[in-house]
Amino acid sequence: MMKILIVKLSAFGDIIHTLPALNDLLEHPEVGEVHWLVDSRYAFVTGIFPPQVNVHQIDLKDSCRWWQTWKTIQSLKKKRFDAVLDLQGLIKSGVLARFISDHVFGIDPHYVREKPNRYFTHPVHFHPDEKHVVQQSRRIAAAPFSKLFPRNLEQIPEHPISYREPHVPLTLKMEQAAEQTLSQWGLESGSYVWLHLGGGWETKQLPQRTWENVTNGLAEAGLNPILGWGNDNEKKRAENIKKRAELSFFPTEKLNIYQLCGILSKAKAVVGADTGVIHLAAALGVPTVSFWGPSASWRSGPLGNTDQHIESNPTCSPCFKRNCNQFICMDMINADDILAAIDDVSSSR
Repeated sequence: MMKILIVKLSAFGDIIHTLPALNDLLEHPEVGEVHWLVDSRYAFVTGIFPPQVNVHQIDLKDSCRWWQTWKTIQSLKKKRFDAVLDLQGLIKSGVLARFISDHVFGIDPHYVREKPNRYFTHPVHFHPDEKHVVQQSRRIAAAPFSKLFPRNLEQIPEHPISYREPHVPLTLKMEQAAEQTLSQWGLESGSYVWLHLGGGWETKQLPQRTWENVTNGLAEAGLNPILGWGNDNEKKRAENIKKRAELSFFPTEKLNIYQLCGILSKAKAVVGADTGVIHLAAALGVPTVSFWGPSASWRSGPLGNTDQHIESNPTCSPCFKRNCNQFICMDMINADDILAAIDDVSSSR
């Protein structure tokens, strides 16, 4: 039986996108063990993984812990993996993967984020119709089982691999966490809409005035808007909006992954930019409304029947830039469109 290691260090949403590839491996009859290497800053996300996945953490931000990272790499090398899948596409992920094994499969050179990554992997070429990151991860996950390796990896596949929705099953632990937290908050299931203010990039952040209008619009419709946040900067933004908007409740403590999954699962809808929380909510089967400007919904958006994308579509979009001197795309998204989309996707909840 084969032993496979996935190298996907970060970030929240990117890990969610990789779940279909993980499920492909877990379902494959030739695979006996699946391991995952993650940056310790994002290890909290692995709480949603199936229990048979072996998770290994490294701390790449703390230079004082480099020796612990090296010990982890050496420990993984001794496991003699049949294949390592570098689904990150960075120089550091490629180097780490190659230290662990000579059998490293990586991202198509035309799509990889950092071009030198290809020198540490066997790049897997994608079909032109494999534009979504979920499809691309699934293509790489299928590569170790090809009977024609490595020759076939240098050719364009004849047919595209299908999109498979990321799925996170709701566990009893998540249900109990939601019940306890909602009781503390004085809220009922289905009575609220989660508005997530996060955005790893500055260019993904919706203007405060738009959030205020959405918040007030939901309150007028008899729904409780909850301003979700994940770090101190996002919490400050939420507090500023709270001062000017109609809120019956404001979360003051950060949620753990089980609370977050449980609370999202009970929401009428989840709203936000291209962030991990949006992708998690969609994987939980919750209706989502997401807005897109610098990033592209065709590349990473949730594609379920109850997921709606609001596109700003300026001529410069998608640019995939984290900063911009002529930032216009999120200003082009208005509250009325968001409110209409929320009403549409949540009508069946």
